[in-house]
Amino acid sequence: MMAFRLQQRLSQSKGFFIVWCMIAAFGTYFCMYAFRKPFAAGTYSEYKLWGLDYKAVLIIAQVFGYMLSKFAGIKVISELEAAGRRKLIIGLIIFAELSLLLFGVVPYPYNFIFLFANGLPLGMVWGVVFSYLEGRRFTEVLGTGLSISLIVSSGILKTFYFFLHELLPSVTEFWLPAVIGLIFLPLFMFFVWMLAVIPAPSEEDIASRSARTPMSKEDKRKVLHDYGLGLLGFIVIYAMLATMRDFRDNFSVEIWKEIEVKWNKAVFAQTETISGFIVLMVLASLSLIKSNVKGFWVTTGLIGFGLLLGGLSTALFQLHILSPFWWMVLLGMGLFLAYIPMQVALFERTIALFRMRANAGFFVYICDATGYLGSVGLTLYKEFFMKDLNWSRLLINFSYIQSAVSLGILLFTTLFFYRRKRALPLLQVSVDPLVVVTQPT
Repeated sequence: MMAFRLQQRLSQSKGFFIVWCMIAAFGTYFCMYAFRKPFAAGTYSEYKLWGLDYKAVLIIAQVFGYMLSKFAGIKVISELEAAGRRKLIIGLIIFAELSLLLFGVVPYPYNFIFLFANGLPLGMVWGVVFSYLEGRRFTEVLGTGLSISLIVSSGILKTFYFFLHELLPSVTEFWLPAVIGLIFLPLFMFFVWMLAVIPAPSEEDIASRSARTPMSKEDKRKVLHDYGLGLLGFIVIYAMLATMRDFRDNFSVEIWKEIEVKWNKAVFAQTETISGFIVLMVLASLSLIKSNVKGFWVTTGLIGFGLLLGGLSTALFQLHILSPFWWMVLLGMGLFLAYIPMQVALFERTIALFRMRANAGFFVYICDATGYLGSVGLTLYKEFFMKDLNWSRLLINFSYIQSAVSLGILLFTTLFFYRRKRALPLLQVSVDPLVVVTQPT
């Protein structure tokens, strides 16, 4: 009865609906990170395996599992029925927590296997959460909760890890991840309940953004046949962004030790919160653009600006114009100004603009799977072929490469979609927030 009343209220009040969805998405994904990221705050400096730092082994193991989860998500998330979402997301998190418990129980050096197992389910959580939000007139606003969680959660949880480690000094680095997961499990269940009561997209939502349905094999084949070349460009850009984001996040402790002698443990939460707040404001403003044509081009322009900011901030840091703190803030801001719009807005607008029979999960999971493959490859390359190169130098080099290569690909990709748009029929459906009209393109 309570859920039914809530759904009625959510259907009747736009403001209440937006706030509810943002809190539910933020909370769910923030709690997911409590099962994934806190272990990376440890250093595991006393341990090595196969000639590698044990932390690198742990990160590679988890990211490899996470990557496989993304490949599985291409099928699972794109074909997910609404009725199965709640059971799936709860099952994924329970599996992840059991893996963390075994990570604590099983002794070194065999426990790395359970971080691989921990990563296996977690890669699909984003797709389940976003499936509650996509295909709505205010998807960009709703997605800000999910996006801000992605930006700030890792930094905040690393700070929480250090706080808990000081509070419970007898708990080892191998047990702390499981303890943190248990602390956040009840909160996770509450936020999943909040997601579950969100009503389905309205008729106005469907008219504005097109219906989002589970994709068949034929749907996937048609989309890739018609738009594959342009989508490939987006995939490469996203993969590079995902690789850099994951690398910067996983080795942030090591990077800060190299660039700032007297760094503060609270710096993770500070840098990511500043970046996250600004990205949140920019992303939310995208929902003010009702035209899918304008929304698509503004989003691609924002991605280009983020890529440029990342490379420029790195150059200013090397010229000693920016301090380490502001370099990390601006690098993160540029990274997320490109990365987050691709997740939440770009594919959303692309589907709506070209009226594809598709959902955002299909595209994002192809991108994510490729991105995490790059993250594993970059870490292995550093460990085996660049042992003398420090972590911050690798971040600097990759920042320059990403800016130059991705901006070139973005130019090519935007030209591709511009031509495809010109090839559409002369009459294009343009949607006002409340009324559907047909007008010339």
